[in-house]
Order: sequence, then structure tokens, then C-alpha cells
Amino acid sequence: MFAIVDIETCAGKYEFRKGRITEICILVHDGLQVVDKFSTLINPECHIGSFFAKLSGITNEMVEQAPKFHEVAKEIIRYTEGHIFVAHNVGFDYGFIREEFAALGFKFKRETLCTVRLSRKLLPGKLSYSLSKLCSSLGIENETWHRAEGDAVATAKLFDILLQLKSMTPQYKNLGAAELMTTRVDKIKQYVLDKLPEDCGIYYFLDKEGHIIYVGKSTNMHNRAMSHFNTREKKGLKMLQELSDVDFILCGSELIALLKESEEIKRHKPKYNRMRKSNSFTHCIDWFKDEQGIINFKIVEKEDSENALLSFVTYSTARERLESWQDEYCLCLRYCGLTSDDSICFNHQLKKCNGICSGEEKVEDYNKRADAILQKYIFKDSDFAIIDKGRNREENSVVLVEGGHYTGFGYYDRSEPIHSPEELRSIVKRALYYPDADDLIRGWMKGPKSYKYLRFKT
Repeated sequence: MFAIVDIETCAGKYEFRKGRITEICILVHDGLQVVDKFSTLINPECHIGSFFAKLSGITNEMVEQAPKFHEVAKEIIRYTEGHIFVAHNVGFDYGFIREEFAALGFKFKRETLCTVRLSRKLLPGKLSYSLSKLCSSLGIENETWHRAEGDAVATAKLFDILLQLKSMTPQYKNLGAAELMTTRVDKIKQYVLDKLPEDCGIYYFLDKEGHIIYVGKSTNMHNRAMSHFNTREKKGLKMLQELSDVDFILCGSELIALLKESEEIKRHKPKYNRMRKSNSFTHCIDWFKDEQGIINFKIVEKEDSENALLSFVTYSTARERLESWQDEYCLCLRYCGLTSDDSICFNHQLKKCNGICSGEEKVEDYNKRADAILQKYIFKDSDFAIIDKGRNREENSVVLVEGGHYTGFGYYDRSEPIHSPEELRSIVKRALYYPDADDLIRGWMKGPKSYKYLRFKT
């Protein structure tokens, strides 16, 4: 049995809010013909704007004495219960009705069938699959477009044609409604979700040739993968069309997942990843103290770097970061390497420099601001380890930093505690170093995390 439904609303697509349905019609169809009907105007309990009044012909005066949704809710349940919910663009009608019931504290759930999707399968090649254009091409008449009963009757007539075509098409003849509505993306979605665990790690989306097209990470890979299938973004939809398989690596630790994801994106350069794809860092912002004890910053090529604070993939991105520090911390152009060593900087004339270059500011005052930058980007210890949860209850993970830079990660059995830095270093798998790994570690450590910090004595 089928419940063919059409509603009129005074809200647009995706505006699923309580009190927006102005009319509903439900036609009960037994697979051969319409056998019952429920149709009524509904008071939306809100103002009907001129656009929607003109579109449907339903005015505020017409619905003033009409029943409210909660007064017809039992009838809607009765006419749809146990039936497949059918509509042209079913997400629209079903979405509004589901949200109206949700506002009443009731979970409305029905198996759905979309005559738009069904038409695309059984009537390929149409210029338009809107209800009016489709009906016109098939000779289905409707004198009351954009009224619930008129559109529901037109949908029922279209549905009759589609059922007849289905019965004559060997490919679809023996398929049920759920199978008929299943697309390739639906199938791969189920496959992906069945394969990915609800655990922390990184996952790989693969195309039919086995090429990695996307790398992601999450503390719950199953839920994160599910979110990809809810996208309306053009690039995301294109990726789903190419998706053919999935693989994953358990990490246990969110920090390791972050580091591993970044490394894998640089290594494979998946076409649908946007961030962290570059593995070539060309410039650094170095820092040092000069003979006067003043903290200096300077952009240098990576090969010439002696004490890098941050690394960048282009000179322009390094310059942009340094200039943002100048504005935020009132840094001097001279001590950022952007003017000659003996000149009073132009920023002082603009009152953007407090005068360290002209002797008008004390070194300690200038350094206090410059040091605030260093504290953001320098680890408090140059050699340390982060001990976090592992891939199971019997395991711990370790992330190692040496010489102020990320070195690698590893795992060890909790029942066999580590007694020395040498033991810890022996279990760590050395990673290919990329400077932004240090940023990931610093950012991760700032949040409210539960982990053990081991500082190595020097």
C-alpha cells in the first residue's frame, strides 16, 4: 500500500519549521488504484506571505478557520501508517511533516518513495522532471497546480504510469520500493558505514582504480564518514560519485590521527583534500636575540634557517604572517628584517612602532611583546613525550618531540611500563618531518585534554 502525499506550505525548501503547512492531501493507493483520500486546509499559525499566497492561491482568510496541524495529526498517521510515503520530491513533503510531528513530540517515520527519482530511472532523457513539465509531457492534466489535492491526483496518475513501466522493465520488474530507490551512492554509503568502526583513526576514500581520493580523520570514523553523505556541496557530491572503496588505520590517540592525516595528505595529495597538501616548505621566520638583547624576527629561505619559529610554503605567506604580528604586537620593521639595520622604521612615524628603533622604548618592554609570540610557537621543553590512549585498553600511545620538533609516534603495552627515554625512543616509528606537524601538536595541547607529559632532562 502507498500513501501519495502533497502539501502546500508558506515556507521555502529546507525551511522545516513548525507551523508552515497550509494544506495537505493524502491518497491511499493499493498498487492498482486510489482507494481512499484525506484532504484539508491547515491553519499554519503564522502569516502567509504574498509570494506563497499568489503561488498556491491559499490566503490567510482561507485558513483562518481551518484546523491546526495537531488537530489533524491523528488522521495523517492513520492514512499513512503501514504505507510507503510517496511524493514528487519526497524530501520536501516528508521533511515538513516529520518536523511538524517532531514539534508535537512524536517521531514520524515512514518508508519513502520519490516519483522524481523513479521517473529519472523509468523515463530517462526528459528535459525537466518537475511535476508540471513531466505531467504535460505524459498528457496528465491538472487544473489546480500548487494545490495539494490537484498535485496529489496528478502524482497518483504519474505513479500509475511509472508502476506500469516498472512491470515492463526487466531491470526493475522484481525490485521492491526500497531496492528501486537505492542509488549507487546509497549502496556505497552502506558499504562504507558497515566497514568503518566507531573508533579514532584516519580513513581513505578510494576510487574504482584504488587511488586515494580523500583522507580524513576523526575520533569516530563511522560518524565522520556519515557526514560526507549529507553534503550538498558540489565538490563533495562529485567525490561521492567517484567513491568505490574505503580503508582505515586505527590510531587511538586523536593527536596521532591529526599527525598521520597531515602526513598522508602530503604523501598522496588526494584530489578532494584542500588543506595540508603541500610538502614543500620554502621559507621560515627565524628568531634570535641581537647584541643588545632585542628579539628579532626575519624571513629566510629554508636552507638558510638557523632557528626557525614557523615554516611556510611561499615567501608571501611568511610575509603575511610577519606583517600580521607587526600590527598585533607593534613590532618594529627594523627588528623584523624589513628595513635597514640603522634606520628609524616607517611604522614609528605611523605610530605603529613604539620607538625601539629610535631609542624611545625600553628593550624589556619591546621584548615582552615579542616574547608573547615566541610563547605561542615554541614548546616549553625541547625534548618531551606525550603519553595518550592507544588503539585498545591494553595499550598506550606516545608522540615524541626532540630538539623542539616532532619526531614520530609509537605504541607500547601498558603492562610493560617505560623506564627510560631510551626505551621510549626505541618504540617510536620515526616520521618524515613536516614543519606544520609542530603546529598540530601545539594546537592539540592547548585544548582540555587528558594525557601524560614526560619531559626529558637535559
